Amino acid sequence: MKQPLKIILRSGKDQAVKRFHPWVFSGAIKKIHGMAADGMHAEVFSNKDEYLGCGIYQDATIALRIMAFAPERPLAFGEDFWKEKLFKAYELRKLAGLTENEQTNVYRLVHGEGDHLPGLIIDHYDGNLVIQIHSTGLYGFLETIANALKEIYGSNLKSIYDKSRETLPAGFFDGKKEGGFLYGHAGEVVVKENGHAFAVDIEAGQKTGFFIDQRENRQLLTRYCRDKKVLNTFCYSGGFSVYGLKAGAASMHSLDSSAKAIELTEKNTALNFDTTDRHMTITKDAISYLKESTEKYDLIILDPPAYAKHVNVRHKAVQGYKRLNLEALKKLNGNGVLFTFSCSQVVDQSLFQSTVMAAAIQSGRKVRVMQQMTQPADHPVNIFHPEGKYLKGLVLHVD
Repeated sequence: MKQPLKIILRSGKDQAVKRFHPWVFSGAIKKIHGMAADGMHAEVFSNKDEYLGCGIYQDATIALRIMAFAPERPLAFGEDFWKEKLFKAYELRKLAGLTENEQTNVYRLVHGEGDHLPGLIIDHYDGNLVIQIHSTGLYGFLETIANALKEIYGSNLKSIYDKSRETLPAGFFDGKKEGGFLYGHAGEVVVKENGHAFAVDIEAGQKTGFFIDQRENRQLLTRYCRDKKVLNTFCYSGGFSVYGLKAGAASMHSLDSSAKAIELTEKNTALNFDTTDRHMTITKDAISYLKESTEKYDLIILDPPAYAKHVNVRHKAVQGYKRLNLEALKKLNGNGVLFTFSCSQVVDQSLFQSTVMAAAIQSGRKVRVMQQMTQPADHPVNIFHPEGKYLKGLVLHVD
């Protein structure tokens, strides 16, 4: 068995690891003993030679993603290791009532650091699993991970698809075989979420095919939209639109700048309704529509893509959220409701709420926070890795 790398941290740089944060940055490393290469098993030590944990090395800013903390010290990251870790993730979803649910057969099986498997995302679509790996070092374990998944799901498994091309650096696959389907095959998959039907294209759809993290927030919407005129911006596959129409919205306008997204929204409304006379789709940029339209709404949903993926563009993102929320507030009727979200990890709940407050001040409207929203139980947040809480939202009442 190949000896693991030995990584020695600089003096004072071990505190985050001792607090069980799963990332070791390259700048914290004093010395590496051994010939370092992506995917190598590496053990990390303090400057006083205390064993702190072990993980998977890669030549990047995040040099080590820790898979096990002291005193745990696995000799290798083999199939038994992955089977144990993945089974624990499965058991958490079972505890949350998702694994044998007749009304919902789509959920996130592995949420990276939230499941003590940093860099790994696995989503479940009615027996079809989609893997996205965010670390070049971790990619070498893809086949081992797939084999462990086959054992966990057994005959209930229909396919495993690797979609890591979208999450790994450009050029990583040059000269390498891409994953694609590692087991079985699936075309378009129709899943159920709280009894609603949605078509999912796991190969060509955004992310892994569907925005699973909004499941509980879509359900929350149903409390507010009966007999209301609703605008769903950034609608993508029409998740909020389907829920709102099912809950009795008087009318639903689904807006997206992407013609493909609008096509998918129309497909999903057709899957759930014999007639869609209360539904209208609009292909247009959200800010442009809100500024130019003369329509007024009783309820507006703002669920934009991440405006900032890095700290150095956070200010620009905050200004974008402020403009978007300001324009939406102008379009709400009195006694209106705004569902507003941010999925930018670098914009925390406090900053997001302050940004929306700034928009409310500028609008001159009276605004109250009725509820705060976040990601569901199958997107758990490791308490030692608060960065994992990325989705935040507000339900606002607007006079």
